[in-house]
Amino acid sequence: MSAYDFHMQGSTKKGILLVHGLTGSPAEMRFVGKALHKMGYTVTAPTLAGHCLDENALLATTYEDWVASVREAIRAFASTVDEVYLAGICVGGAVALSAAALEGDCVKGVTIFSPLLNYDGWNTPFYYRWAPRGIPLLARIPFINRIRFGEDDPYGIKSERIRKAIIGNGAGIAGTLPSFPLKALYQNFRLNRALASMLPTITIPTLLIHAREDDVGHPRNALAIQQLHGGRCDIAWLENSYHMIHVDQERHHVAALTADFFGRPADA
Repeated sequence: MSAYDFHMQGSTKKGILLVHGLTGSPAEMRFVGKALHKMGYTVTAPTLAGHCLDENALLATTYEDWVASVREAIRAFASTVDEVYLAGICVGGAVALSAAALEGDCVKGVTIFSPLLNYDGWNTPFYYRWAPRGIPLLARIPFINRIRFGEDDPYGIKSERIRKAIIGNGAGIAGTLPSFPLKALYQNFRLNRALASMLPTITIPTLLIHAREDDVGHPRNALAIQQLHGGRCDIAWLENSYHMIHVDQERHHVAALTADFFGRPADA
């Protein structure tokens, strides 16, 4: 449990578990969470292992710990609702789908906001594309694996108004870290490789919501996941957002697409 976790009891027992991103916090999921709650869903958002504390806490975890924390949250949530669905942003989406696959029939569907297998968006430095090869080597060098990667303007948010509201004072979203430690990115790449190998065996209905102008991950990421997926895997494209679609100006549309895919509560 974390001070940033939240739970919203809905008018039905159809539940959505929201998974935040790498170095992120459940607070970033509140925008979409509130919209889904208004539709009748019971919504919960746990904290990934190692998050919402400090950098040392994050670096003490692996992607397996992140997945395990979501699996634990799924089991706890399943005891309070009749149907469990998962939705996660970027790395959180990969964690969500991995955890759902390991939990078997417990999860009825998954939505990934801004799915990512490679950092290859239009605002991503060119050397990120070589990171999957270089980071595993660098991560073994003690003094190098403390390297941090910061984010640049526009910080994944197309709307200048929303960007100023969230990033303007430099504080960002509550509970988040300001940069990505190299060692954490290494775990991210390990997660991506593991998920890619799992995808052909995954049959959980999955929706990928991806902005065509995503500044962090090119739309080819969604197409690659869809091609590898072993079951139903739909893609919904957004035309007026960047990477952070769950807080950007189409966030209400993101919530609506998610609800339509999962099936809106009949008695909401």
